[in-house]
Formats: sequence, structure tokens, C-alpha cells
Amino acid sequence: MIAFGPVPSRRLGKSLGVNNIPDKVCTYACVYCQIGRTLRMEIERRPFYEPELIFEEVSRKVEEAEGRNEKIDYITFVPDGEPTLDINLGREIDLLGELGIKLAALTNASLIWRDDVREDLLKLDFVSLKVDAVSENLWRRIDRPHKSLNLEKILDGMFDFRNEFGGKVVTETMLIDGVDYGDEFERIADFLAELKPDVAYIAIPTRPPAETWVRPAKEETINRAFQTFVEKLGEGRVEYLIGYEGNAFAFTGNVEEDLLSITSVHPMREEAVKEFLRKANADWGVVERLLREGKLIELEYNGKRFYMRRLKSREMS
Repeated sequence: MIAFGPVPSRRLGKSLGVNNIPDKVCTYACVYCQIGRTLRMEIERRPFYEPELIFEEVSRKVEEAEGRNEKIDYITFVPDGEPTLDINLGREIDLLGELGIKLAALTNASLIWRDDVREDLLKLDFVSLKVDAVSENLWRRIDRPHKSLNLEKILDGMFDFRNEFGGKVVTETMLIDGVDYGDEFERIADFLAELKPDVAYIAIPTRPPAETWVRPAKEETINRAFQTFVEKLGEGRVEYLIGYEGNAFAFTGNVEEDLLSITSVHPMREEAVKEFLRKANADWGVVERLLREGKLIELEYNGKRFYMRRLKSREMS
């Protein structure tokens, strides 16, 4: 299926997906990949589908959605492999631009050091770049790149792209359990502070990964990464992307639901939770009940107390 959706997306609102790469041709073989193991490791760009076919399929989906009065915020290249491997990407973006809907791509950024790849991505409105690690050993362990790829060139390519791009740039850092991150969060945060993404997302695997040993990072690890990123990037520029459905910022009037929604996006300091409860005319008993039920957890960081929604993957543990 080349076009799918529209589906709700935290980053993109209602997103109509474009699958311009077959399953699973990629430059990486990430241990956590939720599509499965990479079947073909490639780094040379080549054609996959005819651009006109992609345009036809997406146009039909747009018409169907409009017929149901469904809004589409973005048409997004989010395929079963690395979208920039498609040598026709620029042509496809040009064609889809005729539909008058914003265009986005989620890329692992492995080919962004190439001038032609950056030229294609510059035509978009929104680009998400993967930054799982900035040190060689962790990059190779987690992302398992094609042997000829060079991390330094990739990171430099991200800076080049950021300097040229006028649209919205976000980054995504996937965290898994069983990895000694050491000072990697500080190193990634330093890189991101220089890159200046609009938002730096911290993610965990939410569906079965390529390797059975992979588990989502523990809440303490996620919180440490979050706090480290915030120190370097500032409040409001770092968010969780941990797989909870729905609008994380919608205030429904249901105190429990709202508290769980907010803390699935970012941890709340104790005083912020108290202020939230005060505005909602609720007492601390709500928090105690959610802690008892295992829906909320309490974390310490730098002498401060934080509250975070318990990860679904750990609700039974």
C-alpha cells in the first residue's frame, strides 16, 4: 500500500502516509525497528515506484478523505525503509505539492550528507531527523548502519541541512533498555543545542522490535535524558514520544485523564502537579490513587520530585 491514513500523529496532526520504499530496504538495521529486520541494506539511491503512481494513489486518498470531511494536516513520507533512498523523492514532492497540503518526511538522516538528498528534503515543510547517538560505538550498536556510512559526515550533513531549511525540524532519539548510555545524553544534548531543532523528541519502542532482546528504556533513564536535554535546549523544546494515543494537551475536565495525558508527554515537577490540581479543584489523593494503581510513577532528579505516566510496556511488570 503506497498511501495510507490519514492517521492521528502527535507531531503532525492528521497525517496521510506515503510508503515510497518497499519492506524493508534501508541504510540501517536498527535493533528496535518496529517494521522488522532490514531485508536489503543499501546506501545507493535508486527508483522504487513511478512518481506518477505515487501521486495517483495519494490523490485518491486525499479525495476519499475530503469526501468524508476528514482533515489532512500533512502528507508524510514514512515508508517501510529509508525514504531518501528513493532517487525520485524530489519529483514526488514536486507532484504532491500540487495538492496544496503541507509535506513532511521522517528520515534516519543517514544520507543527509549528500547534496542531492538535502536538495530534495529542502522542498518539504517538516522534517524529522533521527539522532539516537552521536558517539560511534553506540551508533553502531543501536542503529547498525551500513558499513560504509560515516557518522561524522551524517552529523555535519544535519547542520548543513538545518542552516538551509526554512521549515520545521524535529529530532527523535530512541531509548532502549540494556544499553549503558554513560555520558551520551550530555553529548547528544550538546549536539542538539547546536542543531537547534524546533522540538527534540525522546522516544521508546512501542511495538514489537526487530530484536527480541530490545525493551523500552526504564522511566528513570527516559527522565534523565529529558532533564539533560532540557538543561541544554530549554523548557518547551523537549517532549516524550512514548506512544500514548490522543491529544496529550487536551484538557477534558477529567483530572485523572488530563494528568496522565500531560505526564505522557513530559514529566511534571511536584509543584506543577500541585498547581494543576489546585486549578482543577482536586486534591493530592488523585495522585496517590494513580500511584497505587501503577498508572503514575514518582521519580527523583537533581533533588526534585517528578511524576510521569507509567509506560504501557511496563504496566504489568
